[in-house]
Amino acid sequence: MKISKILWGAVPATALVLAGCGGSDSPPTVTSFTAKAVVSDGSIAGTQTDANLKNGWGIAFNPTGFVWVTATGTQKSTLYDGNGTPQTLVVTVPPAGSAPANPTGIIFSGNSSFPVTKNGVTGPSRFVFSSEDGSLSGWSPAADLANSIVTYRDGAGAVYKGLAVATRGSADFLYATDFRNNKVDVFDTTFQKVQLAGNFADPQLPANYAPYGIQTVGSRIYVTYAQQDSNRRNAVAGAGLGALNAFNTDGTLAQRIVAPGAQLNAPWGIAQAPGDFSGASSRLIIANEGDGTLQAFDPATGEWKGPLAQKDGTALQVDGVRGIAFGNGLNQQPLNTLFYVAGPNKGVNGAYGRVDIQP
Repeated sequence: MKISKILWGAVPATALVLAGCGGSDSPPTVTSFTAKAVVSDGSIAGTQTDANLKNGWGIAFNPTGFVWVTATGTQKSTLYDGNGTPQTLVVTVPPAGSAPANPTGIIFSGNSSFPVTKNGVTGPSRFVFSSEDGSLSGWSPAADLANSIVTYRDGAGAVYKGLAVATRGSADFLYATDFRNNKVDVFDTTFQKVQLAGNFADPQLPANYAPYGIQTVGSRIYVTYAQQDSNRRNAVAGAGLGALNAFNTDGTLAQRIVAPGAQLNAPWGIAQAPGDFSGASSRLIIANEGDGTLQAFDPATGEWKGPLAQKDGTALQVDGVRGIAFGNGLNQQPLNTLFYVAGPNKGVNGAYGRVDIQP
């Protein structure tokens, strides 16, 4: 797929200046990016194989350990190093009822928030999951090493597609995107639903656009929107079918960044690039599930900076890409490598990979 505005393939330096440097007289170094799957369910040749990785979705790094990803197709959360080597720990995400949970979002918590209890043992959740069955669950190695523990079940048919955590004052809160009911639910540290000053609303969005992905970046919470299908359970893919807003942690709208009809296509993943990510340094990266591209925006102005591109100038495309996050600097997970989770072939398969700078 050829796109006129790119980040930053082998194209004339003038194009690079216009796209990446705000008109600077000094053209940047011509660089590009490579995307490579490092582990899959066996559907991608040349990768390590993990049968637990089907319909990959969410991603969260333990700051002092391995990455955790969710696999909606197997009800598992699996751990990898930066080369895709599966770790021995595999966590099952249980359902709240008779239907599968289908885990999607995942967050890391490094403090005493979000405690869970099982068989009389209580421990803080180190990871919390959101699921399509409208449940939240927390994983504490003290309470249950092999399974997360259901802490909330929605009674109004919620379909949770994404999860974020943010601090307001001295308290932590969870923010879950309910795609089916077109809202963001907020929970305190005891998994009780709370009402904030705002309700993450944007009256300018079409009625069939619902919150899809969600991520805290600095003091803001970014929410992607996708068009609902007829069952209001899945996102509709299509050019321009997506939006992006920034909210304050109290749910009030801070900034409309990308309107429908622009560069987004069933967007889900959100990540803030570090200052050494080549032409996309310090950009807000959005993963388009619909077309597999990774679009970059100026987080301050919302200006589109183009998709991450290959050396030949074409946009990178990762089939079914969803969760994205930069590494933690440990276990072959560089700080300036963008890691991704995907559900290729319309979610039938699963993949975990990385996007690296290619000089």
